[in-house]
Amino acid sequence: MRGHGKLGILGESARGGGLTRLARRRDAAAVTFRVCALACMCGAALPLAAQDAPSQAQRMAPVAQYRMASRAEEIALARSAAPPSISAEAEILVLGERGYETAVKGGNGFVCLVERSWFASFTDPQFWNPRLRGPDCLNPAAVSSVLPVNLERTQWVLAGLSQAEMLTRTRSSAAARQVPAPGAMGYMMSKQGYLSDVDGHWHPHLMFFQPHTALSAFGANLPGSPLFGQEGGSGEATVLFVPVGKWSDGTSASAEMH
Repeated sequence: MRGHGKLGILGESARGGGLTRLARRRDAAAVTFRVCALACMCGAALPLAAQDAPSQAQRMAPVAQYRMASRAEEIALARSAAPPSISAEAEILVLGERGYETAVKGGNGFVCLVERSWFASFTDPQFWNPRLRGPDCLNPAAVSSVLPVNLERTQWVLAGLSQAEMLTRTRSSAAARQVPAPGAMGYMMSKQGYLSDVDGHWHPHLMFFQPHTALSAFGANLPGSPLFGQEGGSGEATVLFVPVGKWSDGTSASAEMH
């Protein structure tokens, strides 16, 4: 669930045609960078050594800037992460005074929420970007094994901890060291999301969280492959990304994929 630069290209079978106009201007190195950035938002924290020395130039904006205009608006945006057949019965979390709190009780085991910028890695330049809103809907396996680290970090942020203080706590956090449960996955299919200052809502996609595994085992990030991914460091989760052709409301995303 963390990281804000979204992938700039789609595999041939995922987009049904040529590269996007944006992708034509990017080289393979840029694509690799954006895969890593996407993984940061989506639950695979970078190795702790890579997260050392967070930028001291970054500062949290006033907390009000991270809040939405109303609770109802945040609930609606969270639900937009997945098709109604999933999100209509999901538990909905909204950002409260001390952390995320349940706004709507669910009945299917899924949890939908709107991610904020601090779901990113500590070294991400957009870690404190108050404009970012990432609607995400996690299945039960991800709720139990991927979501806890993000809920914990949100509590730290709202308690006023600095990036350096949060990094120190992460090293001893049991939640941060959880291995994704089998079948853990999430939906990010909202047309209303804002995932980065570069790509806006990017493309609708699914995420699959795996215990640390070489991407070569999945064929991810290879030329022509529709599958993207980020391994993380030793002991960190591997996250796979699958772009899909429709937004959660059922409308086609093909126009933006060409």
